[in-house]
Amino acid sequence: MNSLRLRSATVADLLGVREWIDTPSALLQWAGPVFSYPLDEPQVRAHLAGTGQPSPTRRAFAAVDETGLVVGYLELDRIDSENRTASVSRVIVAPDARGEGYGAEMVRHVVTFGFDDLHLHRIGLRVFTFNDAALACYERVGFTHEGTLRDARHHDGEYWSLVQMSILDDEWEEVD
Repeated sequence: MNSLRLRSATVADLLGVREWIDTPSALLQWAGPVFSYPLDEPQVRAHLAGTGQPSPTRRAFAAVDETGLVVGYLELDRIDSENRTASVSRVIVAPDARGEGYGAEMVRHVVTFGFDDLHLHRIGLRVFTFNDAALACYERVGFTHEGTLRDARHHDGEYWSLVQMSILDDEWEEVD
């Protein structure tokens, strides 16, 4: 596996992600109900507005490999400094880079940022129950299952359930 780094995402980075998402189902799986298909520039600009401000509630990151190629995107969202919590969200790896360990490396980087730089206590996430690769990734990083939100999303005539997971700062110290 190549090493990667995270940098603040740009509109162009997020517009590049839309090339990785080819159906409304894929968009919902990646972003939840935040965007509508097809992902377009006005949605991206509105979503990223304010991420560069002091004390933002969302930080968006592009994952860049050693050659400078963007191989992934993810966010630390719902940042709450009073309660010292946040959520990892919208994690995606470029289709041609999947299976190389980038997802876990990206999540490790953003969790380290959350605990070390933002001094969070708890970082959570939600993932659809059928997304086995993502569930395995988050478990490898150290996230714990908290429960299942049954039939949380209705899409294309069926219900999708979500797994709620989290990791606490003292647990991260043991994993890290």
